[in-house]
Amino acid sequence: MSLTPVVDWGFYQAAYWSAFYGFTFGCSLRSIGREHVPVSGPVLLVSNHQSFIDPVLVGVSATRQLTYLARDNLFHNRILGRIIRHYGAVPIDRGFGKEGLMAVLRELDRGSAVLMFPEGERSQTGALQPLKPGVSLLLKRVTCPIVPVGISGAYAAWPRQQKWPSFDPLLLPTTGRAIAVAFGPPLDPSQFRGRDREAMLAPLQTSIATAHAHAERIRRKVV
Repeated sequence: MSLTPVVDWGFYQAAYWSAFYGFTFGCSLRSIGREHVPVSGPVLLVSNHQSFIDPVLVGVSATRQLTYLARDNLFHNRILGRIIRHYGAVPIDRGFGKEGLMAVLRELDRGSAVLMFPEGERSQTGALQPLKPGVSLLLKRVTCPIVPVGISGAYAAWPRQQKWPSFDPLLLPTTGRAIAVAFGPPLDPSQFRGRDREAMLAPLQTSIATAHAHAERIRRKVV
């Protein structure tokens, strides 16, 4: 399977604006800190993972087109696989092995903005999870800014145990399921070099937790 995304620009734009208005008004989506995402050049966005819709939430909240990392088994579905590939998704295994690492580095070398979820899978409870050990291999080699991202409310709207979402439309009485995305200040990749695994992952985990707490505060203002 090719690891190079085949992005259909027209499809991406149509999907972006449909999702932007759909989530803003249909899900009471709010975002903050998008100025922390560079408008050009390579950047790695790292986010907590609450729900199936997280890639779209971050995508419509950012200021530029993103390349996404998605579990390789999602590409086995003929329809879904085609859609997410045209939306810029790159397949990786769940454990973030060598192929996933090389895919990220290739996209960054192309000047892409790459979104990944270093927790590896959606949260069972909505709480933050430990980062996958393999992420440290990436931190050793990344030379671009790393932007932490926090998502809050996506789990309440669509937990992994629930078949269908329960959103909070903007103009209707709230049910506590508003969603917020917060981008934190970029991290300098040089701070991760020369450290052991735990020392590399700890500041990244902290920065994601800080962004998540910020998103939670923004979400509470909506609900």
